[in-house]
Amino acid sequence: MKHFMLDTNTVSHLIKNHPKVVQRVTSKPTASLFISVITECELLYGIAKRPEAKRLHLSVREFLKCVDILPWDSTFSEEYGHLRAKMEQGGKSLASFDLLIATQAYTKKITLVTNDQAFKQVSGLNLEDWTQ
Repeated sequence: MKHFMLDTNTVSHLIKNHPKVVQRVTSKPTASLFISVITECELLYGIAKRPEAKRLHLSVREFLKCVDILPWDSTFSEEYGHLRAKMEQGGKSLASFDLLIATQAYTKKITLVTNDQAFKQVSGLNLEDWTQ
């Protein structure tokens, strides 16, 4: 079974009921879908900034109950160091949280689902855009 890691922007599209994202997510077995603990952090930060958005809070909390969250461990830390150094040597950079998410997908050989073009800088990272 092929596995997919949903980036934060993909989860946002899902919560906003983007038709193509909803269709792709619901067509996959739940066991094939993951998010990074970093994405969990970003989602929780997003709802903390908007305490009045009750429906958003409920949607995010429900989503987090339904998806497997990939934790961070030392395996990823080691790979993060190598990947960041390699990118810097090549004159490339990625936002810190994005590089952490990319490291997990790259290390686990999971396809990262995102429409953020910046991830294309990570050589060897499998990417899909479910908004198209």
